[in-house]
Amino acid sequence: MADEYASQSKLLQEFVKIPTIGKAWIFNSKDDDMSKAVVSIGQTDLLANKRRQFLLNSHISKSPKSVDFKWSPFPTEISGASAVIPSPSGEKLLLVRNSEDDSPTKLEIWGPCQLENEIHIAKSVHGSLYTDEWFGGISWNQEETFIAYVAEEPPQPKPVFNDYGFKKEGSSEKDCKSWKGQGDWEETWGETYSKKRIPALFVVNISSGEVRPVKQIPRSLSVGQVIWAPSSSYSLVFVAWSSDNGFQETPRKLGIKYCYNRPCALYAAPDPFREEAEKSSTEGNKSETTTMIKLTGDLISAFFPRFSPDGKYLVFISAKSAVDSGAHNATNSMHRIEWPADGNLDGSLGIADVVAVVMCPKDNCFPGLYCFGLLRDPWLTDGQTMIISSVWGSREVILSVNVVSCEVSRVSPQDSDYSWNVLAVDKNNILAVSSSLITLPQMYYAIKVPQTESNWEWQEVSTPFPKPSDKISSILAEHKFSILKIPISNPSDKLANGAKLPFEAIFVSHKDSASNPTIVVLHGGPHSVYPSSYSKSLAFLFSQGYNLLVVNYRGSLGFGEEALQSLPGNIGSQDVNDVLTALDLVIKRGLIDPSRVAVVGGSHGGFLTTHLIGQAPDTFVAAAARNPVCNLSLMVGTSDIPDWCFVEIYGKEGKKYFSESPSVDDICQFHQKSPISHISEVKTPTLFLLGAQDLRVPVSNGLQYARALKERGIESKTIIFPEDIHGIDKPQSDFESFLNIGVWFKKHMSK
Repeated sequence: MADEYASQSKLLQEFVKIPTIGKAWIFNSKDDDMSKAVVSIGQTDLLANKRRQFLLNSHISKSPKSVDFKWSPFPTEISGASAVIPSPSGEKLLLVRNSEDDSPTKLEIWGPCQLENEIHIAKSVHGSLYTDEWFGGISWNQEETFIAYVAEEPPQPKPVFNDYGFKKEGSSEKDCKSWKGQGDWEETWGETYSKKRIPALFVVNISSGEVRPVKQIPRSLSVGQVIWAPSSSYSLVFVAWSSDNGFQETPRKLGIKYCYNRPCALYAAPDPFREEAEKSSTEGNKSETTTMIKLTGDLISAFFPRFSPDGKYLVFISAKSAVDSGAHNATNSMHRIEWPADGNLDGSLGIADVVAVVMCPKDNCFPGLYCFGLLRDPWLTDGQTMIISSVWGSREVILSVNVVSCEVSRVSPQDSDYSWNVLAVDKNNILAVSSSLITLPQMYYAIKVPQTESNWEWQEVSTPFPKPSDKISSILAEHKFSILKIPISNPSDKLANGAKLPFEAIFVSHKDSASNPTIVVLHGGPHSVYPSSYSKSLAFLFSQGYNLLVVNYRGSLGFGEEALQSLPGNIGSQDVNDVLTALDLVIKRGLIDPSRVAVVGGSHGGFLTTHLIGQAPDTFVAAAARNPVCNLSLMVGTSDIPDWCFVEIYGKEGKKYFSESPSVDDICQFHQKSPISHISEVKTPTLFLLGAQDLRVPVSNGLQYARALKERGIESKTIIFPEDIHGIDKPQSDFESFLNIGVWFKKHMSK
């Protein structure tokens, strides 16, 4: 297959070279008809095994019915930066260069044409800044004099021993006749956070470079998502998660990546610089120190805080449904707090509902809120309307939410099966990106047009982004794309009404060619979704001549809470049947060749992949599984989310059964609902792609199943990526992973 590797490798590299659109910021000028945009662009560097980041600037000229973007001739590369955060005015730029080994963290403050300050922060002050989408919180104050951020707390003292093995007191780190011990082991937040322990809150004065910790926060709380509050004694608002979230609230940090079911709350605390100044000005008076205060009372989930422009409202998202049910993700809700005009938080703060959880959506109506992030400034000029991205069935959509009237409306085109994501808000206009599964992302600008049917007029933005080669363009252009409604087969009377509604599958085929082989694509989670947005990996597989059937089985996000909650307790049966039902529909419609079907999935998608080749052994001619869940009885004792095993096997009752020491009956249940219980039926050649550093589904899970296949004489191949975690997303690993999937499928589908 050497020639096949060479051919597919060359094609995949063409897809990898295509730049990706990241974040965007828009800054207003004194002229209402002009503004400035900064867009973050990413590009993969395979040889360096990293992703390069660029900033591209544009001046936006606006007229009542049109918009013109004038792009800078060249992008600016941001080399070695972990995060890029413009100030509110756009006059300053923060570059974060996180430390490696024992070197200091660097914060660079850039002005319009020069480096204004470079702040070096020693490990004794704090470790690396958190720049991820969950704990990560870096926020400029409105005056652009201070920056609040979340960073790893400084290391705790460790025991020191001399060469006789005795503990030494007061010994220097440089003493060559002693060594440091390990000390007590501390829990981390699991997958992707294996080298992080305690995210703590800090504030830096960008002129002096002085860094101060926010001291009132106990170590049992991990903080994130900090923002500055309107003028009050409590200057900082942030999210905090308690480490006591294990079985029966024991001190155990269960894995938090992709897990929105970890209880959290909003808190407020004073800015340490302002607090010090106030203490100095009242010296001699008996003034009490302002302490941290909890803002969200008994509400068990609150995150993504945002203040309205006038400071009247603090708006946030809640995953209360996920916390209550134990499902790692579920339908969100939105809430608001009326912020006291005098900044006095001593009284009770009432929490009002803005967007409630939708249990059973009506035909083509709003299915509920599924929000993975909010813009730093998501507000229209009325100060009450937020523009956000959410999931609506198999599409990503843009919504407007009025936080006072509680009205929710769809902003992105109603008739579009493409996915749409908001990049930035420009007064009453919107910069967004749109794409389909194999159609490259395209930027659009929406102008608000009152008294029209949709209120928004979308215009394509001309960009300097390079186009793919003629070969790729012609291949991708020759396709048919649709989102199919899949009726439930034989729905039980016990099912909730929302669980009886059709689910969806995205079908992409080559024009006038039903004879092409087909790949069934399955998302993980299971409570996530495979949206219709562009996927480099699926575009590559499509370019190899495959149809794609992407199944968003019941339990996926975007279809209402009842449909989602129908899956826990029924994994390995309901989800498997949904996939086979979707496949049967396209076969009956004559859309695909049933003799040439393969299946691929990762995590829970790998769970489904290995279940399907065991429960429907004559259906698939090839399979590929990325870090698959193959044996829950093995996973429960090794995963960073053992509670997931209990909830998905037992349903909501699993929260009560969850224990770090499962019973024999539990272990039997886990095995019976696992793919490995059907391994004697498997005939399908299967490729396994495993990350050796995976804490979510440890490598032992896939290895055991792969070895069991070989034991039975079934063709299989295993590739282990030594440095990769659950996502297998290092550039070289991602490349090798999908290259091998392409070659594996070509080998078995061309027979």
